[in-house]
Amino acid sequence: MSSDEPSNSEAAEQDQHKQPLVAHLIELRDRLLRILLVVLLLFAGLFAFSNDIYEFVSAPLRAALPEGSTMIATNITASFFAPLKLTFAVAIFIAVPYILSQLWGFIAPGLYSRERKMAMPILLSSIVLFYAGVAFAYYVIFPLVWLFFTSTGPLSIQMAPDITSYLEIALKLFFAFGIAFEIPIATMLLIFSGAISPKKLVSKRPYIVVGCFVVAMLLTPPDPISQCLLAVPMWLLFEAGVFFGRWIKKAPVETEAG
Repeated sequence: MSSDEPSNSEAAEQDQHKQPLVAHLIELRDRLLRILLVVLLLFAGLFAFSNDIYEFVSAPLRAALPEGSTMIATNITASFFAPLKLTFAVAIFIAVPYILSQLWGFIAPGLYSRERKMAMPILLSSIVLFYAGVAFAYYVIFPLVWLFFTSTGPLSIQMAPDITSYLEIALKLFFAFGIAFEIPIATMLLIFSGAISPKKLVSKRPYIVVGCFVVAMLLTPPDPISQCLLAVPMWLLFEAGVFFGRWIKKAPVETEAG
Protein backbone atom coordinates (compact mmCIF):
# COMPACT_ATOMS: atom_id res chain seq x y z
CA MET A 1 0.00 0.00 0.00
CA SER A 2 1.29 3.46 -0.88
CA SER A 3 2.14 5.74 2.04
CA ASP A 4 -0.12 8.40 0.51
CA GLU A 5 -3.21 6.16 0.75
CA PRO A 6 -5.33 6.32 3.92
CA SER A 7 -5.15 3.44 6.39
CA ASN A 8 -7.96 0.86 6.65
CA SER A 9 -9.41 2.56 9.73
CA GLU A 10 -9.39 5.98 8.05
CA ALA A 11 -10.98 4.57 4.91
CA ALA A 12 -13.66 2.95 7.07
CA GLU A 13 -14.32 6.30 8.73
CA GLN A 14 -14.79 7.92 5.34
CA ASP A 15 -17.13 5.20 4.07
CA GLN A 16 -19.15 5.25 7.29
CA HIS A 17 -19.78 8.99 7.10
CA LYS A 18 -20.46 9.33 3.37
CA GLN A 19 -23.88 10.86 2.82
CA PRO A 20 -25.81 11.89 -0.28
CA LEU A 21 -25.72 15.58 -1.14
CA VAL A 22 -29.38 16.01 -0.17
CA ALA A 23 -28.72 14.60 3.29
CA HIS A 24 -25.86 17.05 3.77
CA LEU A 25 -28.05 19.97 2.71
CA ILE A 26 -30.83 18.87 5.07
CA GLU A 27 -28.39 18.62 7.96
CA LEU A 28 -26.96 22.05 7.13
CA ARG A 29 -30.46 23.52 7.00
CA ASP A 30 -31.34 22.01 10.38
CA ARG A 31 -28.17 23.38 11.98
CA LEU A 32 -28.74 26.85 10.53
CA LEU A 33 -32.31 26.81 11.86
CA ARG A 34 -31.02 25.86 15.32
CA ILE A 35 -28.53 28.73 15.19
CA LEU A 36 -31.26 31.16 14.17
CA LEU A 37 -33.54 29.89 16.95
CA VAL A 38 -30.83 30.32 19.60
CA VAL A 39 -30.03 33.85 18.39
CA LEU A 40 -33.71 34.80 18.43
CA LEU A 41 -34.17 33.37 21.94
CA LEU A 42 -31.14 35.33 23.18
CA PHE A 43 -32.47 38.45 21.48
CA ALA A 44 -35.87 37.99 23.12
CA GLY A 45 -34.22 37.60 26.53
CA LEU A 46 -32.08 40.72 26.03
CA PHE A 47 -34.81 42.88 24.48
CA ALA A 48 -35.87 44.40 27.80
CA PHE A 49 -32.27 45.52 28.42
CA SER A 50 -31.74 47.13 24.99
CA ASN A 51 -31.29 50.65 26.34
CA ASP A 52 -28.95 49.46 29.11
CA ILE A 53 -26.83 47.59 26.57
CA TYR A 54 -26.55 50.69 24.41
CA GLU A 55 -25.61 52.78 27.44
CA PHE A 56 -22.84 50.30 28.24
CA VAL A 57 -21.45 50.17 24.69
CA SER A 58 -21.57 53.95 24.26
CA ALA A 59 -19.98 54.66 27.68
CA PRO A 60 -16.41 55.11 26.29
CA LEU A 61 -17.60 57.78 23.85
CA ARG A 62 -19.79 59.59 26.36
CA ALA A 63 -16.88 59.63 28.84
CA ALA A 64 -14.67 61.31 26.21
CA LEU A 65 -17.19 64.00 25.24
CA PRO A 66 -16.57 67.54 26.50
CA GLU A 67 -18.58 68.60 29.53
CA GLY A 68 -22.12 69.51 28.57
CA SER A 69 -22.08 67.49 25.33
CA THR A 70 -24.29 64.47 24.72
CA MET A 71 -25.24 62.02 22.00
CA ILE A 72 -28.21 62.78 19.77
CA ALA A 73 -30.68 60.97 17.52
CA THR A 74 -31.05 62.70 14.14
CA ASN A 75 -33.84 60.34 13.07
CA ILE A 76 -37.13 60.09 14.94
CA THR A 77 -36.94 56.27 15.02
CA ALA A 78 -33.23 56.05 15.83
CA SER A 79 -33.69 56.07 19.60
CA PHE A 80 -35.72 52.86 19.26
CA PHE A 81 -33.96 51.02 16.43
CA ALA A 82 -30.33 51.74 17.35
CA PRO A 83 -30.50 49.91 20.73
CA LEU A 84 -32.56 47.18 19.02
CA LYS A 85 -29.92 46.58 16.35
CA LEU A 86 -27.18 46.55 18.96
CA THR A 87 -29.09 44.01 21.06
CA PHE A 88 -29.44 41.70 18.07
CA ALA A 89 -25.70 42.00 17.41
CA VAL A 90 -24.99 41.20 21.08
CA ALA A 91 -27.23 38.12 20.80
CA ILE A 92 -25.10 36.94 17.86
CA PHE A 93 -21.87 37.62 19.79
CA ILE A 94 -23.14 35.62 22.78
CA ALA A 95 -24.19 32.78 20.47
CA VAL A 96 -20.73 32.49 18.87
CA PRO A 97 -19.76 29.35 20.86
CA TYR A 98 -23.01 27.64 19.85
CA ILE A 99 -22.63 28.78 16.22
CA LEU A 100 -19.10 27.40 16.04
CA SER A 101 -20.14 24.16 17.73
CA GLN A 102 -22.86 23.65 15.12
CA LEU A 103 -20.42 24.30 12.29
CA TRP A 104 -17.98 21.92 13.95
CA GLY A 105 -20.68 19.25 14.22
CA PHE A 106 -21.33 19.62 10.49
CA ILE A 107 -17.72 19.22 9.31
CA ALA A 108 -16.41 16.83 12.00
CA PRO A 109 -17.74 13.61 10.41
CA GLY A 110 -15.61 14.30 7.33
CA LEU A 111 -12.37 14.54 9.32
CA TYR A 112 -9.96 11.81 10.33
CA SER A 113 -9.73 11.02 14.04
CA ARG A 114 -6.29 12.68 14.32
CA GLU A 115 -7.71 15.84 12.74
CA ARG A 116 -10.65 15.89 15.17
CA LYS A 117 -8.25 15.73 18.11
CA MET A 118 -6.43 18.79 16.79
CA ALA A 119 -9.60 20.67 15.85
CA MET A 120 -11.18 20.78 19.31
CA PRO A 121 -8.42 22.86 20.96
CA ILE A 122 -8.43 25.12 17.90
CA LEU A 123 -12.21 25.57 18.19
CA LEU A 124 -11.99 26.51 21.86
CA SER A 125 -9.04 28.83 21.23
CA SER A 126 -10.86 30.60 18.39
CA ILE A 127 -13.83 31.31 20.68
CA VAL A 128 -11.59 32.73 23.40
CA LEU A 129 -9.62 34.84 20.91
CA PHE A 130 -12.77 36.24 19.32
CA TYR A 131 -14.08 37.47 22.67
CA ALA A 132 -10.60 38.73 23.56
CA GLY A 133 -10.61 40.83 20.38
CA VAL A 134 -14.01 42.34 21.19
CA ALA A 135 -12.90 43.09 24.77
CA PHE A 136 -9.65 44.64 23.51
CA ALA A 137 -11.62 46.91 21.18
CA TYR A 138 -13.97 48.06 23.96
CA TYR A 139 -11.54 48.52 26.84
CA VAL A 140 -8.38 49.63 25.00
CA ILE A 141 -9.18 50.95 21.52
CA PHE A 142 -12.46 52.78 22.17
CA PRO A 143 -11.17 55.09 24.95
CA LEU A 144 -8.07 56.02 22.90
CA VAL A 145 -9.89 56.61 19.61
CA TRP A 146 -12.84 58.54 21.05
CA LEU A 147 -10.59 60.70 23.24
CA PHE A 148 -8.46 61.57 20.21
CA PHE A 149 -11.42 62.57 18.04
CA THR A 150 -13.26 64.53 20.72
CA SER A 151 -10.18 66.53 21.71
CA THR A 152 -8.77 67.48 18.30
CA GLY A 153 -11.70 69.27 16.66
CA PRO A 154 -12.14 73.06 16.41
CA LEU A 155 -13.26 74.72 19.64
CA SER A 156 -16.17 76.34 17.81
CA ILE A 157 -17.67 72.91 16.96
CA GLN A 158 -20.06 71.40 19.50
CA MET A 159 -19.61 67.61 19.70
CA ALA A 160 -22.96 65.78 19.47
CA PRO A 161 -22.41 62.27 17.97
CA ASP A 162 -25.37 60.56 16.35
CA ILE A 163 -26.34 57.29 18.05
CA THR A 164 -26.85 55.42 14.75
CA SER A 165 -23.49 56.49 13.34
CA TYR A 166 -21.77 55.48 16.56
CA LEU A 167 -23.45 52.07 16.47
CA GLU A 168 -22.21 51.40 12.93
CA ILE A 169 -18.63 52.34 13.83
CA ALA A 170 -18.68 50.39 17.11
CA LEU A 171 -20.00 47.18 15.50
CA LYS A 172 -17.48 47.50 12.68
CA LEU A 173 -14.62 47.78 15.16
CA PHE A 174 -15.95 44.90 17.30
CA PHE A 175 -16.14 42.69 14.22
CA ALA A 176 -12.73 43.81 12.92
CA PHE A 177 -10.90 43.11 16.18
CA GLY A 178 -12.79 39.87 16.82
CA ILE A 179 -11.73 38.55 13.41
CA ALA A 180 -8.21 39.98 13.67
CA PHE A 181 -7.60 38.05 16.90
CA GLU A 182 -8.19 34.82 14.94
CA ILE A 183 -4.95 35.37 13.00
CA PRO A 184 -2.86 33.04 15.25
CA ILE A 185 -5.39 30.25 14.65
CA ALA A 186 -5.33 30.77 10.87
CA THR A 187 -1.53 30.87 10.86
CA MET A 188 -1.20 27.67 12.89
CA LEU A 189 -3.74 25.90 10.67
CA LEU A 190 -1.72 26.79 7.57
CA ILE A 191 1.44 25.44 9.19
CA PHE A 192 -0.25 22.33 10.62
CA SER A 193 -1.82 21.45 7.27
CA GLY A 194 1.54 21.74 5.53
CA ALA A 195 0.32 24.50 3.20
CA ILE A 196 3.29 26.65 4.21
CA SER A 197 6.24 26.40 6.57
CA PRO A 198 7.13 28.84 9.38
CA LYS A 199 10.33 29.70 7.52
CA LYS A 200 8.40 30.74 4.39
CA LEU A 201 5.96 32.80 6.47
CA VAL A 202 8.86 34.64 8.08
CA SER A 203 10.38 35.33 4.66
CA LYS A 204 7.08 36.93 3.59
CA ARG A 205 6.88 39.14 6.69
CA PRO A 206 7.22 42.47 4.78
CA TYR A 207 4.25 41.60 2.56
CA ILE A 208 2.21 40.46 5.55
CA VAL A 209 2.88 43.71 7.42
CA VAL A 210 1.69 45.69 4.40
CA GLY A 211 -1.32 43.38 4.13
CA CYS A 212 -2.19 44.04 7.78
CA PHE A 213 -2.36 47.77 7.10
CA VAL A 214 -4.43 47.23 3.94
CA VAL A 215 -6.93 45.03 5.79
CA ALA A 216 -7.05 47.50 8.69
CA MET A 217 -7.79 50.28 6.22
CA LEU A 218 -10.75 48.30 4.85
CA LEU A 219 -12.17 47.24 8.23
CA THR A 220 -11.84 50.43 10.26
CA PRO A 221 -13.16 53.98 9.89
CA PRO A 222 -11.12 56.14 7.48
CA ASP A 223 -8.62 57.51 9.98
CA PRO A 224 -4.97 56.57 10.57
CA ILE A 225 -5.36 56.16 14.36
CA SER A 226 -7.83 53.28 14.33
CA GLN A 227 -6.08 51.74 11.31
CA CYS A 228 -2.74 51.61 13.14
CA LEU A 229 -4.41 50.37 16.33
CA LEU A 230 -5.75 47.40 14.36
CA ALA A 231 -2.81 46.76 12.01
CA VAL A 232 -0.13 46.58 14.72
CA PRO A 233 -2.01 43.97 16.85
CA MET A 234 -2.69 41.98 13.65
CA TRP A 235 1.04 41.87 12.91
CA LEU A 236 1.87 40.86 16.51
CA LEU A 237 -0.81 38.15 16.40
CA PHE A 238 0.71 36.83 13.17
CA GLU A 239 4.09 36.60 14.90
CA ALA A 240 2.44 34.71 17.77
CA GLY A 241 0.89 32.29 15.28
CA VAL A 242 4.28 31.65 13.65
CA PHE A 243 5.88 31.07 17.06
CA PHE A 244 3.29 28.51 18.17
CA GLY A 245 3.21 27.04 14.66
CA ARG A 246 6.90 26.15 15.01
CA TRP A 247 6.11 24.40 18.29
CA ILE A 248 3.26 22.43 16.72
CA LYS A 249 5.49 21.22 13.91
CA LYS A 250 8.26 20.16 16.31
CA ALA A 251 6.00 18.38 18.79
CA PRO A 252 5.44 15.13 16.78
CA VAL A 253 9.19 14.79 16.13
CA GLU A 254 10.00 15.18 19.82
CA THR A 255 7.34 12.59 20.70
CA GLU A 256 8.75 10.04 18.28
CA ALA A 257 12.25 10.65 19.56
CA GLY A 258 11.10 10.01 23.12
